[in-house]
Amino acid sequence: MDIRQAKDQIKYAMQAYFSKDEFGNYRLTPQRQRPVFLIGAPGIGKTAIMEQIAHELDVALVSYSMTHHTRQSALGLPFIAKKNYGGEEFEVSEYTMSEIISSVYDAIEATGRTEGILFLDEINCVSETLTPAMLQFLQYKTFGRHRVPDGWIVVTAGNPPEYNRTVHDFDIATWDRLKRIDVEPDFNVWRDYAIDHGTHPAVITYLDIKRNHFYSVETTVDGKSFVTARGWDDLSAMIRLYEEQNLPVDELLIGQYVQDPEISKSFAVYYELFTKYRSDYQIDKILAGEADEGIISRAAKAPFDERVSLMGLITDALGNTLRSTMLEEKAVEFAFGQLSQIKEGLEADSDEADCLEAAREAQLEATQTLATERANGLITEGKRLAYQRFIALVSDALNENGSEATMPFATLKAAFGAAVERLDTMVEDASAALDNAFTFTEAAFGSDQEMLLLVTALSANRFGMDFINSHGCEKYFAHNQDLLFYERGNDLADRINQVSLEEEE
Repeated sequence: MDIRQAKDQIKYAMQAYFSKDEFGNYRLTPQRQRPVFLIGAPGIGKTAIMEQIAHELDVALVSYSMTHHTRQSALGLPFIAKKNYGGEEFEVSEYTMSEIISSVYDAIEATGRTEGILFLDEINCVSETLTPAMLQFLQYKTFGRHRVPDGWIVVTAGNPPEYNRTVHDFDIATWDRLKRIDVEPDFNVWRDYAIDHGTHPAVITYLDIKRNHFYSVETTVDGKSFVTARGWDDLSAMIRLYEEQNLPVDELLIGQYVQDPEISKSFAVYYELFTKYRSDYQIDKILAGEADEGIISRAAKAPFDERVSLMGLITDALGNTLRSTMLEEKAVEFAFGQLSQIKEGLEADSDEADCLEAAREAQLEATQTLATERANGLITEGKRLAYQRFIALVSDALNENGSEATMPFATLKAAFGAAVERLDTMVEDASAALDNAFTFTEAAFGSDQEMLLLVTALSANRFGMDFINSHGCEKYFAHNQDLLFYERGNDLADRINQVSLEEEE
């Protein structure tokens, strides 16, 4: 199955495992909650989907790579204890609590979440001295004498033997106690993820054209030659940072992430063309509705690979605008909820009621929650921005209030009004950019394949769809009504696959 299907399967299992009866007991006892074993090639997103599942289910997550553990750190250290048996005292061996189990209890205390996921990566690559203990753990969820607490689900992951020479195979008795999920790399699934998470458009459009370069592992005379989804993700992040600081993005950088010389060189050539297109087409002017006839004419006459790159630039810039706007909207909604709670707690239902102490307490609580969730890897981009915006909103109100001993709720309300005005401006600008993107595409290409690229990119971007569903876009719905939408999508994919990447003459 692909990584999206694997995520669904794990999430469904977690929801079933977490379900309780009317008395609060888990309907499937912890002993019968089989650990999940996610097995697949390296770098396809196994760790990433566990983070996503934890966020979506709002549970804690503790992650460990088992290749870093010794028998002592996993089981605990031995010590001598005294016990009485049949009236006679004996010295016996005991073990301190496992570092892994103690981390679970630490997470419970830090986050306040009694349910969570214990994710153990590289589970089938542990040292030989730890293997027996690991097999016991998979069967009984215990390290030494200490058990994973109820409410915590065990998920493990590993690579098949062909990717890792240190892999140990499990016996049938162990496999029969696991939920095994085999995952294969899938470009189409990764592409949706990439658009949604703002992967650099040069990476996305290059792989649209060279799909066989998405994932590759080969053995050569010089050793392993490979490229993975993780490599593309990490390269994308570095390209954005390098571009922000005007640092050179060249084959030397690319080869550090795309560890296949031929693919690395091919992408380096493509990136040079891509940056040329970005300079020539002035995407900001297109989204501002200021593209001149020369740009429209050039786009209409451009070869197909150039048009694919151009649409990647447009959809990336547009996607970033819609993403920022929707995150800001969620932050304003969060602030509204916080202010509503503050006002409900005031003795007098009036804008003049003193809210100084309540505002400070709410700000302190938001600051502490943000720090805790960030430290425990539970914070998403949206939640981080929401907390930071609310903290800043209260600070603005306190600064406006000055050194007064009281603060009317109206001061807090005014600070919120400024945030709403900022959001309104962002929504107006984003709506205009959305319309301008469609207007340019219509002018340059009509309703041809490039329009399909725009519509599919928006459809795959959850922030784009959130914005369109909340604020509308007549042109999106009009073009999306095309009866040949899916058939044309398949035709377009086939055509893109036939494009060759050659440096412009």
